Amino acid sequence: MKHPNDHYYLITFQYLGFRYHGWQRQPHVKTVQGMVEKTVNYVLKDKPFKVLGAGRTDAMVSVNNSAFQLILREEVSIDKFFKALNENLPPDIKALEISKLSDSDSFNIIQDVAEKEYLYYFTYGEKMHPFCAPFMTYVREELDIEKMSEAATHFEGKHDFQRFCESSDSQDDFVRSITTCVLAENTELKANFFPKKSYVLRVVGKGFLRYQIRYMM
Repeated sequence: MKHPNDHYYLITFQYLGFRYHGWQRQPHVKTVQGMVEKTVNYVLKDKPFKVLGAGRTDAMVSVNNSAFQLILREEVSIDKFFKALNENLPPDIKALEISKLSDSDSFNIIQDVAEKEYLYYFTYGEKMHPFCAPFMTYVREELDIEKMSEAATHFEGKHDFQRFCESSDSQDDFVRSITTCVLAENTELKANFFPKKSYVLRVVGKGFLRYQIRYMM
């Protein structure tokens, strides 16, 4: 329930998800939300707050640019809080920007997401360097990239993705719209230990089901 004295902040951030079980807080496992809340609690010295994420992510998924909403009972100095937040977050989580929301009623961080982009990196053939493990998947079998690229385009549009997700008994809506689904050679994410050739499945839509992109891949 909203409180008339609450203050609302929007924080964009990024993280390497290799050691986390996704964004959402869960019992007995390490999550990004849990780590963010632990850090915020330390910075605020146990003052009340609430964190709302823009969406869930699956285990080990990394995020380059996402956002969460921070709700505080007391106003803070943005510059001081932002500096303290980044200084105390672990090295694999970084806050990018912070802004104060002037009208919380006109913004819903979950429902107002305009677009999400998912990049699934992979390679095949010769086994990749172990340092690649946080960034891409290795496939032992020979792959026909041309046929895979053609197949990817068939996911575009509005479809029932029930067979392409990990569903639960309480879920009954499996229809999602994919605006872009392209498989091509990776030309953006680079490192000197990456294989000579790697590939990426790029999927764009407003939202995805649990494990949907992995099943599509």
